[in-house]
Amino acid sequence: MLWVKSLHIIFVITWMAAIFYLPRLFVYHVQALNEGDTRGSERFKIMERKLFNGIMTPGAVLSIVFGLWLWLGYGISGGWLHAKLTLVLLLIVFHGLCWSHLRAFRDDRNTRSERYFRIINELPVFLLFGIVIFVVVKPF
Repeated sequence: MLWVKSLHIIFVITWMAAIFYLPRLFVYHVQALNEGDTRGSERFKIMERKLFNGIMTPGAVLSIVFGLWLWLGYGISGGWLHAKLTLVLLLIVFHGLCWSHLRAFRDDRNTRSERYFRIINELPVFLLFGIVIFVVVKPF
């Protein structure tokens, strides 16, 4: 099970790195659009798609797969797990939000500002803090 735990941690790190970076790319994409840089905008579309499809989504799927494997293997239970899973569910919702923004940029119909993307870029930090605290401290 230590291999499974290691792989879970590796893919959580992968997912979180991408989920921190994609909204930052959206900030830069809006800046490019505001400057009328269509070549830059097309470049950001490629970067965003590759990050989402090649790193972020596989990281999310494999994190969940190995997390479920750990849960089934160890038979983990407790209030802390319910709290952690609630935050993981919110992280999955955030992942979906990023997907909808990705599609909006792809289709040239983004209406969100640079400020909006700067703000949502910080949201996963709070989820990560909560998830780590629940797993390590197990307060419930």
